[in-house]
Amino acid sequence: MTVPASPDALARENTYLRQRNAQLQTDVAELGAEVERLRQIVERLHGRTAMRPPNPLGGGQ
Repeated sequence: MTVPASPDALARENTYLRQRNAQLQTDVAELGAEVERLRQIVERLHGRTAMRPPNPLGGGQ
């Protein structure tokens, strides 16, 4: 049998998980921007536009 966690411990864990989730979302966005920057460099070096699949998270922009 496990002992239920105290409300304070659950609140601390919830706060930590929310902060970690926000950091990971920021990291994903930054990685996406870096991928696009590197893709543009490659396109300039090779003088052509690479075929890109549509980005479902880009909102059609």
